[in-house]
Amino acid sequence: MKKISSKKTYTFTVGRRKSSSARVRLFKGTGESLINGQKVSSIYQNKVSELSLNKPFKVTDTLGKFYFTANVAGGGKEGQLEAIVHGISRALVKLDSEKYRISLKTNNLLTRDSRVRLRRMVGTGGKARRKKQSPKR
Repeated sequence: MKKISSKKTYTFTVGRRKSSSARVRLFKGTGESLINGQKVSSIYQNKVSELSLNKPFKVTDTLGKFYFTANVAGGGKEGQLEAIVHGISRALVKLDSEKYRISLKTNNLLTRDSRVRLRRMVGTGGKARRKKQSPKR
């Protein structure tokens, strides 16, 4: 089967969160946004996820002017969602830094959230920060 190639111009960025990384392509115009080749509505059905996915577009008043495709790997659904949002925000800044950077920065959409899961340490009772119970006597 031949692969159909589209010659549309796009802006490519990478967004990250926890152990998820999203490679985002942002296209101008109207189209259907895809995540790993699937429609966004089939992956994220709840309204909260949809709102956070559209947040970079709402902040910059570009809702409906752009669409994206994203390839996401690693982590869970929420981490992947936040990685996509980070990638979209970076792509908008790459397109027009003067116009979008300030509004995205004030809404903390450009900062990479560096918090990751703390590894389990040896000598703790199965958890990362838990200490073993000391004997009473």
